[in-house]
Amino acid sequence: MIRDTVPDLPVPTEADLALRALPRSVSAHDSHMAQVAGMNLIETGGAAPSAALALPLTVGAWNLERCLFPEGAAQKMADCDLLLLSEMDHGMARTGQRNTTRDIAGGLGMAYAYAVEFLEMGLGSPIEHAFCEDDHNALGYHGNALMAKTDLRDHFALRLWGERQWFSDAEQPRLGERIAVGATVDTEAGPLLAISTHLESACGPEHREMQIRGLIAALDAAFPGLPVLIGGDLNTGNHNDGDWRAERLFDAAREAGFTVHGGPEDQPTTRPSLITRWPERQMKLDWFLARNMRLEETEIRSSLDATGRPLSDHDAIVTRITDLTVPQTPET
Repeated sequence: MIRDTVPDLPVPTEADLALRALPRSVSAHDSHMAQVAGMNLIETGGAAPSAALALPLTVGAWNLERCLFPEGAAQKMADCDLLLLSEMDHGMARTGQRNTTRDIAGGLGMAYAYAVEFLEMGLGSPIEHAFCEDDHNALGYHGNALMAKTDLRDHFALRLWGERQWFSDAEQPRLGERIAVGATVDTEAGPLLAISTHLESACGPEHREMQIRGLIAALDAAFPGLPVLIGGDLNTGNHNDGDWRAERLFDAAREAGFTVHGGPEDQPTTRPSLITRWPERQMKLDWFLARNMRLEETEIRSSLDATGRPLSDHDAIVTRITDLTVPQTPET
């Protein structure tokens, strides 16, 4: 588990970025990644009151697809007390070299924690090149974030089980593996553990099941007894004909005492965007997994802004935590 925090992630060195000569193996990848400082730290910042949050607590989870529009995203989720965000750029040319997590947290008066999923070697996909004004990335980080309207404590990040397939990707070569970032959030009903995660897309259901089992086992070992909320893009049905019901990760979560919440069963959470331009692509990828807490029904909130512009290829999911330690009847 990654535990060390810094106010600013370090700029990758030339040695950090010297990947192309490395053997395309898990061992070579992991040996190199262990030496890259930014891949082994959590950036924390923002400003929020230290007072415990009152219940009910509004929570949003959103894959922001690079986060082209931090201000629009913040406005869309202004009612949330806690946010679990994925695909957040930090120092990428395609998003103006911005620290998109810091910008959203600043706009909402939140404290944040950010962990790097991938160090990107290039500028992204050919479509994303059109958004770049620079021919280089200032940092090249892409990852997950957690933020709240209160101070966060006991920050941690955990790399999930994987096969490092993006290390060998010809179009978007990357160093890294899928990651979860979390912290303890104090509420007037007691502390809860909140985790923002992003499971693998380019794989089958067995891969994602292993990722969830490993994540839950690590949480149980490090934070026994705390109510837990996991949220994010679980990529359910991706590379599996879009059939989220075939994902065994839900069974793994339920076996561990979690309930599953994704809003209406027949409502997808993806849509065409400025980057992902395929109108036929409709999948249900985004979920909350909750243990020892009561949630209201989950809303699937459109990612279109007031002008009809898509802020992401994912809609957000939003729910409210109304009580802790109370068993919950699952939505699905």
